[in-house]
Amino acid sequence: MATNMTRMPREQRRAQLLDAASQVFTRKGYHAAAMDDIAEAAGVSKPVLYQHFNSKLDLYLALLDQACDRLVDLVSEALATTDDNAERVVATMTAFYDMVSSERAEFRLIFESDLTGESAVEERIWQVNNDIADRIAAVIADDTGLGWDQSKLLAISLVGIGHVSARYWVTAGPVPVAEARQLVSNLAWRGISGFPLTEQAGLHHGHRSSRPAHQEEP
Repeated sequence: MATNMTRMPREQRRAQLLDAASQVFTRKGYHAAAMDDIAEAAGVSKPVLYQHFNSKLDLYLALLDQACDRLVDLVSEALATTDDNAERVVATMTAFYDMVSSERAEFRLIFESDLTGESAVEERIWQVNNDIADRIAAVIADDTGLGWDQSKLLAISLVGIGHVSARYWVTAGPVPVAEARQLVSNLAWRGISGFPLTEQAGLHHGHRSSRPAHQEEP
């Protein structure tokens, strides 16, 4: 096996190993992938790989953490792009579809892991959904005056719409991505827009959009 033993900064080497591991796990799945495969894909010796990660599970969890952080960042950025709630819904659903359609295939670690029986994996997947729901719930609570528990329930439901529909789309859906995310955004907006803005929130927003951009009236 040819190896690339060129010395590089630790963080740069770690990023290289994570990229190689992502490709191997995506291609083979967790159980079929071996540390030898990952070392070969990265062009390093196996001892070098073990200098950075204690085990295959340790490496997988590092990748999963990276993917979860990226999804939370995408949703947070989507919520911050506008004060218009209809556009926020579109941006949030788009974040899920952008994640699943990315060539980086990070979504498979979250949505299609073959290691869901591992408690550390289940905990991280639960946590990423919870973190995203907290961010959405904060917007709902501020705008509608609903209590936190009610807002969180609505938020986790919206996360479910984005998560499940995007997973279905990438595995089986023949609908073009732009149309798919617009359809799902329209569905989500029709539901959440039934909870009226408080007077203060209405003044802040100036107006409440009746539907996401480009939605056709039935």
